[in-house]
Amino acid sequence: KTHAKVILVVRRDYRGLRRYVHIGTGNYHPVTSRLYSDLGLLIYDKQIGQDATELFNYLTTGYTPGRRYQQLLVAPKFLKKTLLANIDREIDHQQQGRGGHLRFKMNALEDGDIAKALYKASQAGVRVDLLVRDSCRVKPGLPGLSETVQVVSIVGRFLEHARLYYFRNDGAEEYYLGSADAMKRNLEHRVEVLVPITAPKLQQELWQM
Repeated sequence: KTHAKVILVVRRDYRGLRRYVHIGTGNYHPVTSRLYSDLGLLIYDKQIGQDATELFNYLTTGYTPGRRYQQLLVAPKFLKKTLLANIDREIDHQQQGRGGHLRFKMNALEDGDIAKALYKASQAGVRVDLLVRDSCRVKPGLPGLSETVQVVSIVGRFLEHARLYYFRNDGAEEYYLGSADAMKRNLEHRVEVLVPITAPKLQQELWQM
């Protein structure tokens, strides 16, 4: 199933062909847009434009060998591996005295590998903040297992639907938004996309959120 929310616009202007990309957390649907709280990024970036082109070529042809993405994290081939590697990186930072911190916002956290990695991170002393609207497989506050984990569920007027992933990375902070919940079906059996948010002003807005 293709669950990614991506628009690619190729436009000819005075500088030649330029690729504009929108990547969101919610469906392009007029009904849910009135009920769901979502985020999206509209950007002109050469690497992201090339990645989006690669993604659409894959979706339209089914041809998979040699796919390479420079900026986008795409499931089912690359996304989960990167999330797990980044969690391990936070553990390493924490063990080296550099202070690990993870902060995820999503609809559901069900994937067993991600849950185990977060428990491992907490045992190493990494601060883990989870904003999970629905089911969450990680239980916070268990002695010796998840003492540094905090889980919050936000239920309000609008359905919380945005997916955000934050890694402190020893001060070189990384933010991602996109379509993927931390669920096995999303990470291993669906086409999902996360995009890095690198602009400091946008990073600040996501942190405040």
